[in-house]
Amino acid sequence: MNHQSTCHPLSRMDKNVRKQNEAQIWALIMKPSKKMWLIMLLGACVVMVQYHVSSTWLVGGSNSGTANGLTFAEPAVAAAVREEILQAAVDRLRLDDTVTASIGQKLLRDLMIQLGRELMSMGACSESSGPDSSLPEVPLTISKLPRLYIITPTYRRPEQIPELTRMAQTLMHVPNLHWLVIEDADNKTQLVSDLLQRTGISHDHLVAPMPESFKKRKGPKPRGVSNRNRGLDWIRANAKSGVLYFADDDNTYDIQLFEEIRSTKRVSMWPVGLCTKFGLSSPVVVNGSFVGFYDGWVAGRKFPVDMAGFAVSVQFLLERPKAAMPYKPGFEEDGFLKSLAPFEPKEIELKAKNCTELLVWHTQTKKNEASAPLDLTKYNSTNLVILKQLIV
Repeated sequence: MNHQSTCHPLSRMDKNVRKQNEAQIWALIMKPSKKMWLIMLLGACVVMVQYHVSSTWLVGGSNSGTANGLTFAEPAVAAAVREEILQAAVDRLRLDDTVTASIGQKLLRDLMIQLGRELMSMGACSESSGPDSSLPEVPLTISKLPRLYIITPTYRRPEQIPELTRMAQTLMHVPNLHWLVIEDADNKTQLVSDLLQRTGISHDHLVAPMPESFKKRKGPKPRGVSNRNRGLDWIRANAKSGVLYFADDDNTYDIQLFEEIRSTKRVSMWPVGLCTKFGLSSPVVVNGSFVGFYDGWVAGRKFPVDMAGFAVSVQFLLERPKAAMPYKPGFEEDGFLKSLAPFEPKEIELKAKNCTELLVWHTQTKKNEASAPLDLTKYNSTNLVILKQLIV
């Protein structure tokens, strides 16, 4: 009896210790369990978002992203959905202190980053939806930004891919934009097609070779005219609203420029840097009003401006079915703007803070000589064989 009475308190103590140990063990087990549950929850969210995105694509648009039918692949729509969903997930996680305390700040940050990557990859992959898609048509009204149509003439040369790459890296940050890349060639260059696909930018890759009659002429040639007119034809066939801008691939662009021109009602203009012997081409503004042009080469032009210095409302263009760019070297901009008649210089919409900011520069990459042939006897089994295919 005495033995039992002396051992009983110790047994009770052992039981309490065991219970405490078991509680601690379960707590340790439950911590990773919470992590796993959260990971599973985020995974489910991604799956649900993917299902939601796939069910809101529209028929009739792929990389072309025409105005006849908006697709989820449109940058502004995709960006708006991604941001809205991602922000909601981030806010929810931040508000829940128990989640943060359980999984730690680092894991929380990593999970949010991964979710963002999933959503962004979905936006890029949506470009691959084809016109034969059988997905249901559902109207999307997320984006209210006027669409920008960027017309870029280009041609095969050593600087082509580097310059298009630089330009693409800028355009990738601009919402609700469609890029018309038009080559002066009989056939599309595969490297250009590959580049455009990698960017995820809504685009059309077209060809429009210069007419043979102009190629055979001596002296300056009307470069880029056939490309730009092809872009105008595409817009007339596919767009109903928005803003068009002729953006050459040898320029440098501030992202702010694209937001400036988005509000163009008819024709807007702004300064262009590193242009002509004056180093500048710009409307002249006094007390907020247009009074003339400043350009190193006026030559009797009514609109002595650089190609990168103006944008036109799509609706304004559609009201002028005969508007086109002339095959006249040096007078392409002037001829096109005059073809928008009735339109006078005094009606110009001034951008870039009344033409006091430079948001685009005519930088012009220096011309490079064609690369020397590769010595296949020496380098036939090396990586140089592949690299030389990427260089003109």
